[in-house]
Amino acid sequence: MKRNIMVTGGAGFIGSHLVRLLVNKYPDYRIINVDKLTYAGNLANLKDIEDRPNYIFFKGDICDYDSMYNLMVEYVIDGIIHLAAESHVDRSIKDPFTFARTNVMGTLSLLQAARVYWESLPEKYEGKRFYHISTDEVYGALELSHPEGVEPPFKTVASSGEHHLAYGTDFFYETTKYNPHSPYSASKASSDHFVRAYHDTYGMPTIVTNCSNNYGPYQFPEKLIPLFINNIRQRKPLPVYGKGENVRDWLYVVDHACAIDMIFHNGKIAETYNIGGFNEWKNIDIIKVLIKTVDRLLGNPEGYSLDLITYVTDRAGHDLRYAIDSTKLQKELGWEPSLQFEEGIEKTVRWYLDNQEWIDNIISGDYEKYYKDMYENR
Repeated sequence: MKRNIMVTGGAGFIGSHLVRLLVNKYPDYRIINVDKLTYAGNLANLKDIEDRPNYIFFKGDICDYDSMYNLMVEYVIDGIIHLAAESHVDRSIKDPFTFARTNVMGTLSLLQAARVYWESLPEKYEGKRFYHISTDEVYGALELSHPEGVEPPFKTVASSGEHHLAYGTDFFYETTKYNPHSPYSASKASSDHFVRAYHDTYGMPTIVTNCSNNYGPYQFPEKLIPLFINNIRQRKPLPVYGKGENVRDWLYVVDHACAIDMIFHNGKIAETYNIGGFNEWKNIDIIKVLIKTVDRLLGNPEGYSLDLITYVTDRAGHDLRYAIDSTKLQKELGWEPSLQFEEGIEKTVRWYLDNQEWIDNIISGDYEKYYKDMYENR
């Protein structure tokens, strides 16, 4: 094989899209998918490629240093794309210790295993790369702001020179100071710092990217978009935090996977790249788009499911606005999103409505039995 790439968290939402892309695009690469198969890991996400000759699945815990080191040696790993993480803010508020263990200590375990293995080789770090996937939440929050006399959303010119609808005049840049507000974002911020420290201290070839909210097929249905699609279909309440005025930047997951592929191969060592869609939406507006789209595809009258909206107590420490500026990535590597939001939402809603069995298996817990006895720790 030309390359041996370890992808951690490859049975999850973003990870499964990345693994599929790499396996299909690079038949001369061996892709080793490492996943602990916690609640968000689902091998059914990769059923279409599970028998491909350049794909290997390893059930393992990234916190297990010895296991990770031995795996790197066995498969002569020369590239690591690290996505494995606990990622749900509400869960982090209830159980911050799990987030610290997986996101911080798990990342440190991988870094140290890679350092020890790569430094033992004659060529050491030559041709190696450790790519760490992070989140825009490490930057904290932005204010809702607008030019005098103009109410948001308004057209603003990003540093790329393109016009975009926005809810504020500031964005997250690669140079934005970290200011995490939840246990989840604090754990990711800490892991980011460890990755950069390994470059500065040991010379490890690292890259960090921070991405905005992803949406698309195979997302665990506790997250907003798949949860609400399923609730609309089943005529269940749509719980909206506060007044639904929190703003997020949304990116179709396949576009994120393509960006990761491009950055892994062409990004500069020790750099940070922001990945976003210049695609800001208030939560309540996204929910109304989902209602309109699902009702139309189900043959319901327009507005039929609006009565399902239920406002609930806001989340503790709920950041008001995230907005990524991905101009650096666009200018240096030529990446840009391929889908407009309306097109991406249409594809996403259709996928969930057409794959109800996938959702039902998760809700029932049957997905956790998938290949339960086939893959065990070595």
